[in-house]
Amino acid sequence: MDPLAGMDSSTDDDAASQTTEDDPQLPERTQPVPLPQPPHTLQPSSTTRAKPHYELRHTMRGHTSSISAVKFSPDGTLLASCSNDRVVKIWSPFTGELIRNLNGHTKGLSDIAWSADSVYLASASDDHTIRLWDVDSGLTTRVLKGHSSFVFCVNYNVTDKASTLLVSGGCDGDVRIWNAGKGKCVKTIHAHVDYVTAVHFNKDGGLIVSCACDGLIRIWNATTGQCLKTLAEGHDAICQHVQFSPNSRYILSTAHDSTIRLWDYQSTRCLKTYKGHKNEKYCIAACFSVTGDKWIVSGSEDNKVWLWDLQSREVVQVLEGHNDVVVAVATHPQQNMIASASMDSDLSVRLWVDRGTSTQ
Repeated sequence: MDPLAGMDSSTDDDAASQTTEDDPQLPERTQPVPLPQPPHTLQPSSTTRAKPHYELRHTMRGHTSSISAVKFSPDGTLLASCSNDRVVKIWSPFTGELIRNLNGHTKGLSDIAWSADSVYLASASDDHTIRLWDVDSGLTTRVLKGHSSFVFCVNYNVTDKASTLLVSGGCDGDVRIWNAGKGKCVKTIHAHVDYVTAVHFNKDGGLIVSCACDGLIRIWNATTGQCLKTLAEGHDAICQHVQFSPNSRYILSTAHDSTIRLWDYQSTRCLKTYKGHKNEKYCIAACFSVTGDKWIVSGSEDNKVWLWDLQSREVVQVLEGHNDVVVAVATHPQQNMIASASMDSDLSVRLWVDRGTSTQ
């Protein structure tokens, strides 16, 4: 059963006061039968929804230049961060302790990605390379060369633990698909005419979504490299980050008009928009939180982390604590935990935990 089956396909304007029947990783449900109310009792509003209560648990410092990405390992035991200081740091998300540094790149880093088995980490660098790391030993296992300019984004196919496919995007406009096990590029897609700022596999590894500073979001066949769909944000809404929803039927994008959009890419329609944060200059990530209730989580240029209810689009919490632009956020795969990271005058990675959630 598709966990997002039945989600309405109304445009954002049409759906402003509606909720969808389902959302990422939420099974289908029937309408509950209302229980009789005792006399003189106020009935709760049908629109009342639970709200998160995230609190700061750990603040980790050590990077010496702007942090560009944070990612939890798929098994949830580790957190990685990377920075313009050329270093990847591996942390414990439960204690906030630094476990090790991964050193080897000669220029700053823009992105990192975990393999499906949580054994390897890929890092994308301005030195035009992608390094593959054995995280336990801290050693480089491969150096992938092929991009002719800065490598800005990278992602593993994390659905199949046996898969070694990796996708990267560069400032040369190319999307490259790699066999990470062999260290070889298996396909080069001349995808965009400007910097490629995000790439992401869907859940079965058959599709890749990319976005670039040319304002376009594109869906690619991961085997043939054929472009299947093109979505345009608009001239005033240059897309900065994009990813598939957990069930891969939808796409979440961020843009420089301070708006996050949820797309039905099959129909190329924008279903929902999320607003309130500030994003006018930097490439800021947003992601899904599906371990409890369903939230959209994003960084912001107002130095905060913003959370919206996926269905109602209501702002449900704003996390304050950073002292500079929050460019990176990530959500834990099993627990109600958020990681966030900030820029030059802050340089911290912060871990936030929903009150009452077990964190081992």
